Parts: sequence; C-alpha cells; structure tokens
Amino acid sequence: MKIQRYIFILTAGLCGGQIMMASPSDIVETGTDSLSNLERELDEVVIEHKLRSTKKLKNSACDTELITKAEILRAACCNLGESFSTNASVDVNYSDAATGAKQIKLLGLSGTYVQMLTENIPNLRGVASSYGLGYIPGTWMQSIQVSKGASSVKNGYESVTGQINVEFLKPQSPSSIMANGYVDYFGKAELNAAGNIHLGEKWSTGLLLHGENAFASHDDNDDGFMDLPRIKQFSAMNRWAYMSERYIFQAGVRFLIENRLSGQDTRHGHNEEVALYDPYKIDIDTRRWEFFTKNAYFIDTETESNLALILSGSFHDQDAYYGHKLYDVTQDNVYASLIYERKWHDGLHALSSGLSLNYDRFDQRFRLTHDININPTREIEKETTPGGYVQYTFDLNSNLILMGGVRYDHSSLYGSMFTPRLHARWNLLEGALSLHASAGRGYRSPHALADNHFLLASSRKILISSDLTQEVAMNYGGGASGEVRVFERPLNYSAEFYYTRFSHQMLVDLETDAHSAIIKDSGNRPNYSRTFQVEVSYPVISDLTLTAAYRFTDVKVDYGSGLVAKPLTSRHKGLFTLNWAPMMGIWQLDASLAINGGGRMPAPYELADGSLSWNPTYKTFPQLNVQVTRNFRHWAVYIGGENLTGYRQKTPIIDAANPWGSNFDATMVYAPIHGPMVYAGFRFNISK
Repeated sequence: MKIQRYIFILTAGLCGGQIMMASPSDIVETGTDSLSNLERELDEVVIEHKLRSTKKLKNSACDTELITKAEILRAACCNLGESFSTNASVDVNYSDAATGAKQIKLLGLSGTYVQMLTENIPNLRGVASSYGLGYIPGTWMQSIQVSKGASSVKNGYESVTGQINVEFLKPQSPSSIMANGYVDYFGKAELNAAGNIHLGEKWSTGLLLHGENAFASHDDNDDGFMDLPRIKQFSAMNRWAYMSERYIFQAGVRFLIENRLSGQDTRHGHNEEVALYDPYKIDIDTRRWEFFTKNAYFIDTETESNLALILSGSFHDQDAYYGHKLYDVTQDNVYASLIYERKWHDGLHALSSGLSLNYDRFDQRFRLTHDININPTREIEKETTPGGYVQYTFDLNSNLILMGGVRYDHSSLYGSMFTPRLHARWNLLEGALSLHASAGRGYRSPHALADNHFLLASSRKILISSDLTQEVAMNYGGGASGEVRVFERPLNYSAEFYYTRFSHQMLVDLETDAHSAIIKDSGNRPNYSRTFQVEVSYPVISDLTLTAAYRFTDVKVDYGSGLVAKPLTSRHKGLFTLNWAPMMGIWQLDASLAINGGGRMPAPYELADGSLSWNPTYKTFPQLNVQVTRNFRHWAVYIGGENLTGYRQKTPIIDAANPWGSNFDATMVYAPIHGPMVYAGFRFNISK
C-alpha cells in the first residue's frame, strides 16, 4: 500500500485577511518516492485521529468557525443556502412563500447585516442579496468560514453581525475532474462539473459548470399557488492562477443566467377560471457577470512583507414582475483594495494597512401597484466610497492574540465613517480552554427596494420614507471554547454571547398598518439583538459523533410605540446532529434534527366575521433531515430526505384565492412551506 505524507498550510488571516488554506484539494504531497521500499512491507494503515469537519480556529483573533468540504457533503447542499442545515449558528429561512428567496440570519438579524465574501472579496451585495444564496453551487465550494461579531476592518465597514467567506475550488490544486448529479421528488434536477489542469510549473486553470432545472410544479396544500418556484439556472466560472516564489496572480470570470417562475398554478388552483384568464404570476429573470483578479508580490520572506492588489466587479441585471407590479434593476459594482502587510520579531508583531474603493450604481425601474395605467418610476442611485485602514496584531505564539484596527471611509451619499474594532483571544490549559472577546462598529448603506423586493409578493402598499440614512450599529461579544477528554475521547464545547445595538436602522414596519409595508429609519430608538449559544460535540464511538446545540435569541424593535419582539424571529433553537461513518467511511449516515422555537407574528387585523387574519404567535416545530452515502474509490451515491417530520405552515399565503385583492400576502412565512422531500444523487471525482 502506498504511503502518502501530507502538509497542511493554514495562515492566520482567516479573520478578514488573505487566506491561503489547504483543504483536501490543496494538499501538497511529498515523500512518496523515498518511501517506495515500505510499500512492499505495509499491508495496513491505521488512522488514529479523525479530523473534525467543523472547528473553531484558535489561531484567529476573531470568533471564526471553519466548515470544510466534508461538512458540506453531509447534506445535498445544492447551493450555499442549503449548506447550513447542520450548523447551529446560521439560520436560512424563506423570506416569502412565492419567490423562493432565502435569507440568512446570524446573531438574530437578517443576512443584510452579514458581510458576504467570496475568497475574501465583498460579493452578493445589494440586489443580489435576495437570491444570492442560490448563486453559489455546493459542489463549487471548498470551504466556508463563518466569523461572528464585528470581524476585521480589512474587508470594509459593512460587517455588523459577522462575515461569511466562501472559498471555491482552486486551479492550483492537484489536477482533477469531478461531476455531481442530483434529482428530487419535487422535480428538480441538477448537474455540476469541474476540472482543472496545470499548464507547466507555474500556470494552472480551472473550469466550473452548473445547471439546474425545476421542471415540475407542486401545490401540495392546494391553495392555488406553487409551493416552490420553478427555477432554471446555468452558471460557469473560469479561473487562472500563476504561482511563483515572489509573485502570485489569480483571476476569474463568472457568468450566471436564471429564471424563476412562480405564482398561481393553473393546473391545481381552486380558482381555475380566474387563473385561466388572468393568473397571478411572478417571473424573475437575472443575468449576472463577475470578475476578479488578485496580485500579491512578496517583498521579504523573512518578515513576510507583501503587497497585494485586489480588483473585482459585477454586473447584475434583473427584470421582475409580481402580478402587474414591476421591479427592474441593474446594479454595477467595482471594488479595489491595495494591501501592505509585514511581521517582525518572529511574528510577535504584525501590521496590515491598506486603501480601498467601492463604487455602486443602481438603475431601478419600478411600479409598486397593479394598475398598469401608471407609468413605472425610474431612479438612479450612485455611491462612491474610498477608504483606508490600519490593523495591528500581537501574537504570543498563538497563546495570546490581540488585534486592533481602525478604518476611515467617506461615502458620497452619507459622509464620513469611522470604524474601530478590537479582538482578543487567550488560549490556555493546552487547548482545553480558549477565551475570546470582540467589540466594533459596523455601517451599512440601505437600499429599500433592492433589499426588500420580496415585499412585492403581497398587496401591501409599500411606503418608503424619505429620511433613510446609513445604518450604524455596535457589536460586542465573547465566549469560551475548548476540548477536554471524557472517557479518553475528545469532547469539544463552546459557549458565547453577542449583543448588537443600533443607533440607526432601516426598519420594515409591518405593524403600524397591516395592509402596508413602511420602510423607514429607526431614528435614535434603541433596537438591539442579544444571542446566547452553547454547543457540544462528542465521538460516542470511533465512527459515531453526536453534536448538540442550543441558542437563545432576543431581538427587540421599536416601530414607534415602544420595544416589541421582532416578528418572524424564533426565540429558541435546538439542533442535534449525528454523523456515523462505519467501515472506514465506506458508508456514511448523517442526520440533523432542528427544534425551532416559537415567536411572534406581525400584528394581525380583524376580518369581517370577527376572526383574526392570522394567529398572533406561532409554536415550536421540528425539522428532520437524513442522508445516507455509499462511498467508492472515485464514486459516491447518496439518498436523503428533508423535512421528514412533515411540519409545514398551514397557510403560508394569506388570502391565496384572491391574489388581486387587498388581503393577499405571501410574506408571513415562519416555517417550511413544503412537506417531506426525498432526493438522490451521485458524485464522481478523479484526482492526480
């Protein structure tokens, strides 16, 4: 049997810095020739330590969790939005029951307060945030890093509750060819392919392809509307890398085209006569281009000093109608960052500084009523934001890490922004205990329609206040994590608390008027979010690992009449996961059970018969996901199910029988909108 020795490289820049991380596809193989004599002598290799598929990074000043490819494969993970079913920190929920838009929640707040990064470049901002979780195929991802709290100042001022960074498959990895196929009970089929090749010692290139088609429509609750949209999507990415001792160059371009069709299903609806002549349809067409380039020049290897230039841009064109309402938008973005870094005294001190420039242009054309005689309104919004930062890190052999940074930016719309952030980590007791704390400010430019155009899937009047200003919040947090031996096996634990307080926030007020959505500034009212989470993971036997987590969330909002619990936000969540991989991983069973606590709905109104339009609260509900995988040398086949407990919201769409009426509303979603779903698929991979 051939013996291979692997070198793993993980830099300390995961908290918003330049990442050079080795996942299984980045492994550098050495020493196989020198061990050729042992190939004839060894018949068996015993693996004594199994690497965890998720882990807290103790060499990072920030509270960062690494989600590896192994963890991503524990579920079907057709896209980024489906990659957190086994994660207790990140929630992914439908924002409405018609468009299929999914939204991340971190620390009790919506994904607009999470800075999304792809390979440490800000991405999926503005209008792309509504459906962006579906733009990144699961098979393209190499790893995900989730940083809670204010995070580093390197990547800008926008992180309020944290950062989520996605690392794609790398062209400089060992040459490989992979494919993935998927089909589910609801009629969705998906095919992915990726490959890379080395063009000599320094150049390499890779191609990633993705296609999906939901070719069937379902209306299992028989309300006349499709339970899930019919989505057709194709995307492709080509990337290049040049790796030398002094200079590293990476570049890539990506294209995506998507159509999502939803609304009344004329074949299954109650009101077939109306649907036949004037069906309520939702049709969203998207075309998106992205490009990026990274250039890094190493000035001095002894001090690890380097100069890096990052350039990126995107063009997002979306045409959408909701019944007769329109929202057509084009967003152009250009981003540039120049970074200088160096260390001294054997890494005891490190300095990072840089300049950045971000440019956004929104060209919006919209009609917020079904009256086709009203001409659409056109608005153009431009924002240019130059800035700079300085960040210092004190690292005492990874035992004590202190990191402080400040940045100054100037928005052409909102003026000056000063962003201080501080992080500390103390690793003690030989890994049994790690303490961390953080504090920092975050800013965010509000985009009333781009952030909330799912509200058009209702008859609510959308009223946008003219006094919207930049959102500003302070985030404070801390916690403990570590590993202790219990019955000679490692038990991993973590406990943390975070508090976010807004001085200005863009509110979507569904309370003041039950038939309106009022988008306004919070003023100086003290809106806040508090979350507490505890998690333990333990290998009961060598092949079986159990994880349990509990989270308490307290989010309060003042719409003008005092603080109230934020609607559609569960106060409690429990998560239990199981990973069983017997026979050295030939078989694998993964299961996750989420217990989602109850919460408050937006204030209901009284109907003509005296009943309420919906219940003012919702109760606790479970969700069970299971997947079984059979691994072969180059193949894997899997079968699984989602929401096997079968719980779904009975009436996700209010007054679905009268979509043109004044009570129609598809935004009152707190739970799954479809029943159990079974899927199957395969994976194929050949690596050099």
